[in-house]
Amino acid sequence: MNTLPKHPNIVVTNPIHPEVLARLEAVGRVTINRASEPWTPEELHARMADAHAMMGFMTDCVDALLLAHARQLRIIACALKGFDNYDIDACTRAGVWVSIVPDLLTAPTAELALGLAIALARNIRPGDTLVRSGQFKGWRPCLYGTGLAGATVAVLGLGQVGQAIIHRLAGFGCARIVGVDPANAMAEVDVLPLTEALAQADFIFLAAPLTASSLRLINAETLRHCRPGTFMINVGRGSVVDEDALADALEQGVLAGYAADVFACEDWGLTGRPLQVCERLRLSDKTLLTPHLGSAVHAVRLAIEHRAADNLIAALQGKTPPDAVNQPEIALPEHVLR
Repeated sequence: MNTLPKHPNIVVTNPIHPEVLARLEAVGRVTINRASEPWTPEELHARMADAHAMMGFMTDCVDALLLAHARQLRIIACALKGFDNYDIDACTRAGVWVSIVPDLLTAPTAELALGLAIALARNIRPGDTLVRSGQFKGWRPCLYGTGLAGATVAVLGLGQVGQAIIHRLAGFGCARIVGVDPANAMAEVDVLPLTEALAQADFIFLAAPLTASSLRLINAETLRHCRPGTFMINVGRGSVVDEDALADALEQGVLAGYAADVFACEDWGLTGRPLQVCERLRLSDKTLLTPHLGSAVHAVRLAIEHRAADNLIAALQGKTPPDAVNQPEIALPEHVLR
């Protein structure tokens, strides 16, 4: 791979904090998207033509086509944890490092998951609407809901976020907490098969990454195992559920409510993904939907951007990025290959 120029070109696909931008500008020439809307694929391809480094976000899809437009690229430093929108194998073959931020999103995402569960089951959304309507005249026997105390809770995905949710549930007096994960275990909980967990749970938290085995894992068939009155909360990935089947389950009373911070339309790496959130979920009075706020905490976002910058700068300095998820096939100089 060619030697880097004195001032390498860095592409940043979303607005970032001025502190982080200043760090990047100290080591290279920065092209940044200052708008809240992502560049089109054509715009991104054009900007990547002479890029040596990219700071990527969830709105990006990196595949072989993009890499073909980025022949000088050394590193994609992702300011995120879940990297299913990035083709790691293609990056590895192209000699491009990929790094993530593996831990900083965990606590705020787990906090939001519990907030969504309480808000959904305690009718916070309709209660707020009632007060704002001007019809509220004081307490009335209405909007009775369900609490976490005494409930059976299932957590699908026992990675960092799933474990953080379970740790936070410890203070709510749940009767039982069970986990679903073929690859991970946790001493504090019983790990059950998916259908058994769904059949027993009052609350189901989805905290699984998007993989081939988790794609639409919650579907019409698996939802039949839920008992009426169950609440489901998704802070993992939108496409872990079949959103149409979930809307059916809400309409049929199979589920009492669904709260989500993630949606299938965000899963850019999937062919044929929907372009917007399922309309029936948006219109349902049994849903509580937030615009991917899991890591939307000022201090956390700043720390995530700084960590991504650490990885990016390390790669430009010829070092291994601390949070690399691959080992690129870096081409050897021609004289070595002889």
